[in-house]
Amino acid sequence: QSCKNYTFASKQVFTSCSELPVLQANLHWNYIPETKSVHIAYRANQTPTEWVAWAINPTGTGMVGSQAIVAFRYSNGTVAVYTTPIDSYNPLMQPGNLSFPVSNVSATYTNNEMTIFAVVGPLVNGTTFNHAWQAGPVSNENPQIHSTSGPNVESTGTLDLLS
Repeated sequence: QSCKNYTFASKQVFTSCSELPVLQANLHWNYIPETKSVHIAYRANQTPTEWVAWAINPTGTGMVGSQAIVAFRYSNGTVAVYTTPIDSYNPLMQPGNLSFPVSNVSATYTNNEMTIFAVVGPLVNGTTFNHAWQAGPVSNENPQIHSTSGPNVESTGTLDLLS
């Protein structure tokens, strides 16, 4: 189903979306000029034993420096969702503060798809930024390193919130 025709169970409506080129993911958003913030919904196909993440990199183009929101299912079926700064190629992926405000963070898991919701901002450096998205395995209730080849290293791009 194309991102433009997607209907959220929560009835939330997003005016913009992008079908991301790898990892079977979509990003939906509403940019709010008055507050310089963006309401996002990141959707990705996911098995029950994987994590997904979406991130903004305010200082570069790759993974290191990214400010991420990660989500996965615990073995009991509840969903974990939190922010985590990515400071190395082997990050701990533990909850932590980002370099910009993020609020209203939540996630849902239905039909092998994880959706992360959040309000990001104010974004002080404009409306175009580098972003990244990712997926990997979960072991012992903790995200593990993702694959270092193929789609997992192609999952970056530039996003213009006004497009």
